[in-house]
Amino acid sequence: MNALKAFVESQLFQRFIIAVIIVNAVTLGLETSPSAVAAAGGALSALDQIALAIFVTEIVLKLMVYGRNFFRDGWNVFDFLIVGVTLAPVGEGVTVLRALRILRALRLISVVPSMRKVVNALLRAIPGMTSVLTLMLLIFYIGAVMSTKLFGGAFPEWFGNLGASAYTLFQVMTLESWSMGIVRPVMQTYPMAWLFFIIFILLTTFAVLNLFIAIIVDAMNTGEHQEQEQTRALVSSDHAELMTELRALRAELAELRTRQRAGQK
Repeated sequence: MNALKAFVESQLFQRFIIAVIIVNAVTLGLETSPSAVAAAGGALSALDQIALAIFVTEIVLKLMVYGRNFFRDGWNVFDFLIVGVTLAPVGEGVTVLRALRILRALRLISVVPSMRKVVNALLRAIPGMTSVLTLMLLIFYIGAVMSTKLFGGAFPEWFGNLGASAYTLFQVMTLESWSMGIVRPVMQTYPMAWLFFIIFILLTTFAVLNLFIAIIVDAMNTGEHQEQEQTRALVSSDHAELMTELRALRAELAELRTRQRAGQK
C-alpha cells in the first residue's frame, strides 16, 4: 500500500494526469468541428473513452490509498464529482450531459498547485467580497430606479423598467459601447445626463470593482504568508529535533570519553 501511495503522489503520475486532462480537453474541442468529426470521429471518441477510463482508475487508486480520508480533501471531492457527472449515461433527453464532459478540463485546477492557490485565495476572499457585492447591488438598485424615473419615458427600450435599466447600467459599467451606444443618444434628449452616467461609472467601474481586486490580492497575500509561516514552523521543528539529537550525541561522546579516561587510570 505504501508503494501504491508513493506512486499516486509521485510527480510523474501527476504530470501524466495533467497531460491526459489537456489531451482530453483538446479532443472534446475537436468534437465541436464537423470536419474533424468527419475525418477522425472514431479516434476522437476512443480517446475520450480512454481518458475517462484513466480518470476513473485514478479515483479508484486514491480511494484504495486514502480510504475515507479521500473525501476529507475538498479537491478530491471536486475530482470525484466532475468524473461522476461525466459518467452519467448519454441518451435522449440527457444530451446536455454530453456537453458537461468538458468539465473534466476543470480538473487542472485540482492537480496544478499554482491554480489551487488562486482558487483558495478566491474562496478566502468571499466573506470580504460579500460586503462589496452588497454595496454594488445597492448602487445598482439606486441607479436603476433613478435612470428609470429620469430616462424611461424617452428611452423605454433601455430604461423602461427596473430590469431593463439594471441591464443597461451593467453595460455602462463594463464600458462596452457606453458612450456612443447609450449615453450620447440619451444626452440628445437630456443634455445633463452625462453627469449621472459619469458618477455611476466612477462609483462602480473605478471604485467598487477595484475593491474586489484589492480583496482578492489581500487574500492571496494572506494565504502566501500562512504557507510561509507553516514552512518556517516545519523548518524550526526539524532544526530543534536535529539540535536535540546532536546534544544527546555529544553527551554520549562525553560520557564515553569519561569512561575511557577512568579506565586508563
